[in-house]
Amino acid sequence: MLLKIRILTVSLTSALVLLLMLCLGAQNLSDRHTLKLGKATTAPLPSGFIIGVSIIMGVISGGSAAAVLVPPRR
Repeated sequence: MLLKIRILTVSLTSALVLLLMLCLGAQNLSDRHTLKLGKATTAPLPSGFIIGVSIIMGVISGGSAAAVLVPPRR
């Protein structure tokens, strides 16, 4: 159980650090795009920010999947 919590904690911590670096790096980008989600559109965001958020979501989902799939100790 402790291993699962440790994997989940490392995954969330690394995702938060990546998000912080992504927000700091996307401050002065001028080329901005919007996403069309059905009838709604998002605010204009830099393309690097959109790609970075998808990578961060992958880190979170991969870390939580790894934490769930760790076999229990006997």
